[in-house]
Amino acid sequence: MVKVLEWDNGVVRYLDQTLLPSAEVLCVASDEAAVAEAIKRLAIRGAPLIGIAAAYGIALAALDQSRIDPRSIRARLSSAHSRLASSRPTAVNLFWALERMRAVAEAEAHRPPVDLAHRLLGEAQAIHTEDAERCERIAAAGQSFLKPGAVVLTHCNTGALATGGRGTALGIITLGWELGIVRHVFVDETRPLLQGARLTAWELRQRGIPHTLIHDSAAAAVMRGEKIDAVIVGADRIAANGDTANKIGTFQLALAATYLRVPVLVAAPSSTVDLACPSGDSIPIEFRSEDEVTMFGGNRTAPEGTSALAPAFDVTPADLISAIITDCGIVRPPYAVSLAAIGEPER
Repeated sequence: MVKVLEWDNGVVRYLDQTLLPSAEVLCVASDEAAVAEAIKRLAIRGAPLIGIAAAYGIALAALDQSRIDPRSIRARLSSAHSRLASSRPTAVNLFWALERMRAVAEAEAHRPPVDLAHRLLGEAQAIHTEDAERCERIAAAGQSFLKPGAVVLTHCNTGALATGGRGTALGIITLGWELGIVRHVFVDETRPLLQGARLTAWELRQRGIPHTLIHDSAAAAVMRGEKIDAVIVGADRIAANGDTANKIGTFQLALAATYLRVPVLVAAPSSTVDLACPSGDSIPIEFRSEDEVTMFGGNRTAPEGTSALAPAFDVTPADLISAIITDCGIVRPPYAVSLAAIGEPER
């Protein structure tokens, strides 16, 4: 696997995921504006990874300002925070990481600007390292749901391309393959931007894991006709009651799985849990450009003037979720109680 995102001598180097699987192109962001733009256009994507990227964006702003005008570093950090926070609205990891960086900036405000900047960089690097560790704990915890020879179905991309480590839902799958437990993976295309086809299938191929790509509307039929042992998905925000926002199409997948008595497992770091959000009704849903529905590969697929609705996420009600697998352990219903017991993500 290529390095998806890393700090490299004063810049953020990242893999442009919009170009996969055709090309593996590494790009450079030298300021927070470039990081925010990469997040907005989905070159950097995945809830945990955009949180990591945003943290590095704050570090870039601090390092730049400490060299230019030490007196205005606070204003620059506030501006960087606002710019990065506006890049995408649904994934709570973005806001969690930014608030963690803000807390450090306020606590260390007495330091000389250069020292403060390096302290913020250290915090961003810690967020990155901790996410990789969380991925390993999630992957290990998820094995208890898998039996030898397991066949699983996943949606969107939740692997190394979406996190600071091996991944969440896909991390469970890849570790299961390494342990000789997972036998085969079915991958939803994940329309309209094909994150399953372009990204998850790419990751599985890189690792040599047997997989079959299906279009989203075939998921129910595949679950009915094949022996699917579990549906494993990620999350962009989990409300206090267990309602879960994830890539559009997850809700209908969970409905079909529940009808067919296939377990629906959500895998996410504790930073994805938003205890301040009481239910899925309070989760902001990002809507994308109509062109993502009416165009494909630069070609129009709907008549000129056709209106389209392009939500990037949907909310799966908690009663359709069998369990939530976190770095703090496995969470089961009633989620209002079990999620509250997790508390704040560890620092």
